[in-house]
Amino acid sequence: MKKLAVVFPGIGYTVDKPLLYYGRKILKEAGYDIKVLNYTGLGSVNIKGDADKMKEAFDLIFSKTEEYLEDTEWDEYDEILFLSKSIGTITASAYAEKYGLNDKNIRNVLYTPLEYTFAYHPKSAIAFTGTADSWCVPTDVMKLAADSSIPIYSYENADHSLETGDIQHDIETIRDVMEKTADFING
Repeated sequence: MKKLAVVFPGIGYTVDKPLLYYGRKILKEAGYDIKVLNYTGLGSVNIKGDADKMKEAFDLIFSKTEEYLEDTEWDEYDEILFLSKSIGTITASAYAEKYGLNDKNIRNVLYTPLEYTFAYHPKSAIAFTGTADSWCVPTDVMKLAADSSIPIYSYENADHSLETGDIQHDIETIRDVMEKTADFING
């Protein structure tokens, strides 16, 4: 069976940070070929709370995604999984919708999705958010996920990186997220 995973990082949350680092390790253990997107050229754009800057960043990221994935032969894969974080959840969902991947055997892991993610109707997904995420309205994200029949796990007092500042607590959160991610990926 041929499996492909594409990793969509956040702007400041690179693939070397815990959620995407360990998520990639789980994908590798599960036998996925892995493609990792890299959003260079954004500098230190502060888009938080600015809809125009968010749209501008999304357009640039989406264009880079299309370029990077343009030669991907999606039909060669029995399974496709998008692992995404923050603005990457919007990009992954928009890409899947635009290129008809929702009609294929695609699944999504959404780490700290933003409200805009759900405008693109992600399919076969699991999501994770924190109640102190300042990049979204967590209750809105939880409702949108529920309305889309997407299981979402919420972590009390966790921010956009699913961290609280209590290192031991944060390690337990990462462990829980990775266990749920592995169950979803291997399930």
